[in-house]
Amino acid sequence: MPLALIEAAHSGLELELSPIEPSWIIEGKPEARSRLLSTSACNTAKTLIWSCTGGKFDWYYDLDETIIILEGSIVLESEGMPSKRYGVGDVIYFRRGARARWHVEGYVRKLAFLRLNNPFPFGIAIRAVNRLKFLIARSSPVMAAAGIIVPE
Repeated sequence: MPLALIEAAHSGLELELSPIEPSWIIEGKPEARSRLLSTSACNTAKTLIWSCTGGKFDWYYDLDETIIILEGSIVLESEGMPSKRYGVGDVIYFRRGARARWHVEGYVRKLAFLRLNNPFPFGIAIRAVNRLKFLIARSSPVMAAAGIIVPE
């Protein structure tokens, strides 16, 4: 079944338990919850809502992840960077392979965009195929008859 071209979800959805790996927990009893909001057709990108109660834990990133904090605050520590507090509206990007120590100060809720990073040559091939599809669609008689002009 093809995926819908537009999907919508509400960030206030009830979240399901999503336990933190017990060996990563340093302090407290943080309880994490999450809800998957969307997945790309090729399954290399996902969007989710994630929340966690107070505690301190390490997190290891096996995908690129961009987050925006919706509620609460955290203090992040990582090798090569000083400890820093982040709160509502802050956007943070973690590259695949990063390790960060999270200190959740009471509660945090984030929107997360997860992406599998393709090797550089594969990325070039994907962009070339997408560009070709764009050019073919742009010159399509159906689009022309409908008066649709796709900007470059």
